Amino acid sequence: MRCTVRGFACATVALIAVAPGLFDSCSAFATVEEIAAPDLRPPQLMNIRAVSPNSFELLFDEPAQIAADQSLLEPTRGVLTCSNGTTIVTVTCERSMEPGACYLFEATAADAGGNCLSFMAHVYGLNANPAEVRINEFITNGTTTHPDLVELAVTSDGSLAGVCLALGTPDDWDARIVLPDVGVTAGEFVLVHCKSSGDAAEVDEISDRAASGGLDASPDAWDYWMPEGTGLSANNGVMTLAVSPDGETIDAVIYSNRTSESDDRYRGFGSTRMLDWVDSVVADGAWRIDGELARPEDAVNPADSTSTRSICRASNSADTDSRSDWHIVPTRGATFGGVNIDDVYVP
Repeated sequence: MRCTVRGFACATVALIAVAPGLFDSCSAFATVEEIAAPDLRPPQLMNIRAVSPNSFELLFDEPAQIAADQSLLEPTRGVLTCSNGTTIVTVTCERSMEPGACYLFEATAADAGGNCLSFMAHVYGLNANPAEVRINEFITNGTTTHPDLVELAVTSDGSLAGVCLALGTPDDWDARIVLPDVGVTAGEFVLVHCKSSGDAAEVDEISDRAASGGLDASPDAWDYWMPEGTGLSANNGVMTLAVSPDGETIDAVIYSNRTSESDDRYRGFGSTRMLDWVDSVVADGAWRIDGELARPEDAVNPADSTSTRSICRASNSADTDSRSDWHIVPTRGATFGGVNIDDVYVP
């Protein structure tokens, strides 16, 4: 008999009478171990993602089964059904999930040996018509009057539902925002304010681009406020943009004022975490480097930027996934909510 306590399998083992002489040789002992050793390891959940408006897939490391009538999805979308027996279990909802909305799925997965894993996992409703967006302008050295700010450029029509901007990577971040189901058109801009002043006028816009007030809010752009955001790292950081919190990375920026000689560890990036972020973004193909391993010299250098000298793409928002896309504009040259300027700051 086996039981599981929050994902850890255990077993009660019956005593077996062993014939005399069975342990006279090492080979006999090994054979008994191989025969008697039970499989105590439950299936491991590797990934979860929506695949249609009313279904999502769970990937396990071995074939698994989930009892739909003992599972729970919150907020509820009606009766659940499950397809079982392989490493991919598909859960289908009676009603569609809201695009980009966060749902909590709680269930127990069992393998063929009866080992069980009880788990809770978040899944985000599928955005079937995602807008194409990219990071277009940002400041990391904000002030009390011009706090840290990131602009996204919309390059194709669609919905923002589920689009996730993370200060870090989709798997490890200091702060992030998941955008709501708002329809946007190519040529529009989205402003993510990374540090709230506490002004009640700082509201996320759903239907009216002029609804939000607060510092640097734009009546011509969609304004959103990063929950619990305390600002960007001033001189050494990573930003990633993903189609959803559990989806693929669609854009990224690495910025650093350090060099390969800044220290003899972490390839000059200053910390294990920063180096892990950088290597993750490069491995995802979201940032191009010159050599085999990323160095601070592959990043955008923010040293000359200020709260009004923003770090920008070209006015056409060209994207080659490299530092060559970016420049620092002259003082008071920031254009949040509008088309970037191509003028370059000269010290």
